[in-house]
Amino acid sequence: MRLTRTADVWWKDAVIYCLDVETYQDGNGDGCGDFLGLTQQIDHLARLGVTCVWLMPFFPTRERDDGYDITDFYNVDSRLGTLGDFVEFVRTARDRGLRVIADLVVNHTSDQHPWFQSARSDRNSPYRDWYVWRDEPPKDGPQGIVFPDKEKSLWDFDEQAGQYYLHRFYKQQPDLNVANPAVRDEIARIMGFWMELGLSGFRVDAVPFLLETAGQQDAGELPDPHDYLADLRAFLTRRNGEAVLLGEVNLPYSDTLKFFGDQHGVGDELTMCFDFIAMQKFYLAMARRSAAPLAEALRERPQPPRDGHWAMFVRNHDELTLDKLSKDERQEVFDEFGPEKEMRLYDRGLRRRLPPMLGDVERTKMAYSLMFSLPGTPVLFYGEEIGMGENLVAEGRLAVRTPMQWKADRNGGFSTADRDRFPCPMVEGEYGPEHVNVADQRRSDESMLSWIRLLIERYRESPELAWGHYEVIDTGHPAVMAHRSSIGEDMVLALHNLGTEPVDISLRLPEFDDSHVLTDLLADGTTKISRDGHAKISLGRYGCRWFRVCPAQ
Repeated sequence: MRLTRTADVWWKDAVIYCLDVETYQDGNGDGCGDFLGLTQQIDHLARLGVTCVWLMPFFPTRERDDGYDITDFYNVDSRLGTLGDFVEFVRTARDRGLRVIADLVVNHTSDQHPWFQSARSDRNSPYRDWYVWRDEPPKDGPQGIVFPDKEKSLWDFDEQAGQYYLHRFYKQQPDLNVANPAVRDEIARIMGFWMELGLSGFRVDAVPFLLETAGQQDAGELPDPHDYLADLRAFLTRRNGEAVLLGEVNLPYSDTLKFFGDQHGVGDELTMCFDFIAMQKFYLAMARRSAAPLAEALRERPQPPRDGHWAMFVRNHDELTLDKLSKDERQEVFDEFGPEKEMRLYDRGLRRRLPPMLGDVERTKMAYSLMFSLPGTPVLFYGEEIGMGENLVAEGRLAVRTPMQWKADRNGGFSTADRDRFPCPMVEGEYGPEHVNVADQRRSDESMLSWIRLLIERYRESPELAWGHYEVIDTGHPAVMAHRSSIGEDMVLALHNLGTEPVDISLRLPEFDDSHVLTDLLADGTTKISRDGHAKISLGRYGCRWFRVCPAQ
């Protein structure tokens, strides 16, 4: 049985590419990336095989939280262009067959947003109740500080307002009061506005915080936070039946599953959720050179209701969080991939990119092969396709948000301006643009760019990986991760050696015999299946192989 793809669930086998406009390509020579430059580079994404571009925040901002402190939800930051430039980019992307989604950051605003300025100036302001105020911080208020190195409290006193306001993130980002119906209506208007300009959905920032109403006096007016998320999904679907909500939900599987909606499909919520658990177990498996942690996570992972789907990634766009690992497990990953304190963030994650962490090209290629073969929608962070590194001189999460490296000149082809005008310093040394760039790798069949392009091509040719039923297979060797994805009789098999030594295994495929062979998908060749359903497979050091079961000739 062969699968017929359905266009209105395009996200099932999409390839999503996350980028920051200000660090991607400078089109006017002022030192800051912009929509003009991004549009000029759209063919790079089309050649790569990307099907959806995810834009990090591009709205007007005071730039006190990498663009997440928004001062106007209905415009484009003037450094990045105009609304016209944005629409031109979206139309050009559509012309190349690419959809575009954007960050929906509505947990909070900047403290310089006109809503907050009005709210703090007068207790009778219509915007006063758009935020959460208290004369004294509640003793039993919401727990947990997102940025413990910067903030010591969830409440900050505003002299002009004469009250404390709630901020779960930085103090310059006051929380919006989602228990207020006017705020909920405004969030829907924001979504509707950008969809009218061509977006195909949103990546929803910090979803659990968006729905959190603890400590809010009028929280009882909100029947159920998940009902509100269902309302947003219903609104989105009415506007565009194929639009997507991709949620950042870093919770255990049992809790994350609730954000997809009812198991019976009543009250659909998020379309996709990032698989933070498998991602963190992936790093533990890599550190131990043992497939067991990742295999265990995938065996435990629940199936989302209806068309819900998981999003797979190896490098988040900010911190590489490890908070769901135990303290000892997290230390294992730190010892292997972040031995120096400056490589870590909040003692719960890493601010590094994959190639310098792994320190081995073959190991890095194997890691991306594993990601693309796992059940879920693959998500790439810009620069991953060429193996970019980080710049630990940059503060915090900016270490991985360095300018894109297009060619081997001092500025990496990012801009003609002086480097001191860049939004973030360039990567230096071994991973600098002189050694790692698009232009050089485009001419090499052995480059990371060629490898990622091959993985995307094979992934798109193998609908079983996205749509099929998957099963983790015991190989009898601790370093080898093996799983199969099937649709009827069609099956794709993926094996990855997380170890440093070559491995020979005998894999049992009980429903097949010598009338079938395993056809390599990443290289030329076939592997025989014996009469009793066994296949002998060799994997090199950090080796990876994808197979399709085919009739023997």
